[in-house]
Amino acid sequence: MKAHIVIAHPEPQSYNVHLADVARRELDRQGYSVTVSDLYAMDFDPCERGDHYQDRSSPERFDVQLEQRHASDTGSIPDIVKDEIKRLDEADLLILQYPMWWHLPPAMLKGWLDRVLVYGEVYASKKRFEHGRYVGKRAMLSVTVGTSKETYAFNGRSGDIELLLWPINFSLAYVGYEVLEPFVAYGVEAGLKYSSKHDVERRLGAIAEELSQSVSEFHNRETVRFNKMADWGPEGTIMPDAPSYSPFMRHRQEFD
Repeated sequence: MKAHIVIAHPEPQSYNVHLADVARRELDRQGYSVTVSDLYAMDFDPCERGDHYQDRSSPERFDVQLEQRHASDTGSIPDIVKDEIKRLDEADLLILQYPMWWHLPPAMLKGWLDRVLVYGEVYASKKRFEHGRYVGKRAMLSVTVGTSKETYAFNGRSGDIELLLWPINFSLAYVGYEVLEPFVAYGVEAGLKYSSKHDVERRLGAIAEELSQSVSEFHNRETVRFNKMADWGPEGTIMPDAPSYSPFMRHRQEFD
């Protein structure tokens, strides 16, 4: 059994790095072989660009999908990307650990998705969702946010956390993963200035323990549901008799 953890935080002593280590230790305890990609420590370049590709299909104009497909076909995917794909191929469980910045993941993690989920090698028109490369594997987001759970409710001032995390979860589902309900560490920054060191350590320790418990029971964790290819018609819209699970992808009158 293998697991892979991707960390996107620039500070080695951050709480995100600590949570990633908590997850790693729990998986180790369960007998998993765990690999870790600390993207900032790796100096991973999140910007997809032409000079990543030595053997270009079109040197005069950089077309991302064209070059990714060409690299897939010719075996010339950049080494750092190839290594990440290998780790994903080998892992039964993927955990993405990151802080919520400006209602989104850090640009570093978005760039990791841009570069590692390679067109051709990882996905294509007939290789996605229930036909995706990573069917049979599970993935889970572990995210830290600054304020309380209430502010991330459907009517909270920070926005509905299910909708905020939907795009990343959808990307994972797109390449075939079974997406587990995310672990959200709420209130990581709330009251730090006004709390005693003991109170802060106790609160953050409780969150870490909750993550450890979640990881230990991930086999029984609820999943985030997504539509399958069969749910869309020839024009790419949801079939009238198909279910819909999110305001992002719905029948006209739903979620109003």
